Amino acid sequence: MTSLSTGGTIGVLGGGQLGRMLCGAAAKLGFDTSIFSPEADAPAMRVASHSMVGAYEDFDALLGWAETCEAITYEFENVPTASIAALVDAGHIVRPGAKSLEVAQDRLIEKSFLQECGIGTADFAAISQLGDIAAPLKRMGGQGLLKTRRDGYDGKGQVRVSASDSFEAAFLSLGEQPCILESLVPFACEISVLVARTLDGSTQTFDIPRNEHRDGILALSTVPSKLPFEVEFAAVEAAHKLAAALDHVGVLALECFVLEDGTVLANEFAPRVHNSGHWTVEACQISQFEQHILAVAGWPLHTSYRLSDAQMGNLIGSDVLDLENIVPRDASLTLYGKREVRSGRKMGHWVRVGASL
Repeated sequence: MTSLSTGGTIGVLGGGQLGRMLCGAAAKLGFDTSIFSPEADAPAMRVASHSMVGAYEDFDALLGWAETCEAITYEFENVPTASIAALVDAGHIVRPGAKSLEVAQDRLIEKSFLQECGIGTADFAAISQLGDIAAPLKRMGGQGLLKTRRDGYDGKGQVRVSASDSFEAAFLSLGEQPCILESLVPFACEISVLVARTLDGSTQTFDIPRNEHRDGILALSTVPSKLPFEVEFAAVEAAHKLAAALDHVGVLALECFVLEDGTVLANEFAPRVHNSGHWTVEACQISQFEQHILAVAGWPLHTSYRLSDAQMGNLIGSDVLDLENIVPRDASLTLYGKREVRSGRKMGHWVRVGASL
């Protein structure tokens, strides 16, 4: 296993809040960080040791930047896979690798891969044109979610459809691009599993948070989930299967639906640190960000032991302009340093722990 020496530089592709928090974790562990992002003055750039502004498709700039890094990771899943391939072909260490990105970037490939791993999902069908919708929708009971195969997140790139709708309007609203139709899942709750994995396959898994979404965006994560052991065990087993099948190195988050009868169905996964794990900074012996840095550096993972109960709430859009009334008095506050407030944009989060709950 190739491991980094303390004081080395870890490169991060992407300059958002996850990159910003990875920089803090890396600094705690004695590493410098360097951000590569197309966005000038990105939040992560203002806390990193070094940074470079450039397009991910500009391989000359990308490879030049990579020469300053001992290992490279990414903080979001829309980095072009060709950019990762160029880095790997040039001999650079990239963790996680391209496979995790390739699968996560396309919802149809993602759902198919999950099922190939023996992980249950909602029923789904590939949609290439308008005429592809009616037959699978009928099979799904006349209700479903039409989603773009690529680039959707936080509720974007999807629309609910039913047998009585005009499919044309729905398909047009998504740009008539390749889509996936998913059946609606009558779930009792939503959860996520955050697992960290090293090159040799060793893993550490955080306790499972129960998640609440509003308008497609995560609003609250609460741990413990208070679900039966066998339900949590099934979810953890699925996440471990997925991480192993991808040969994933770093943190991976598998989001799941839990049905009334305790059945666990995978919804989607993120090949990176995840919003639903932000509470680990305040409530665990080691945070998801530190575990990710340890794995990227080729160091052994630490125990993901939870020290207290916790609840995390996201600050979305104009929430950040009313902190006094929105953030609980007994909560810790993390703001992401984003200059512009926009509707639906994650601006920060708060965490309550222990007795404060």
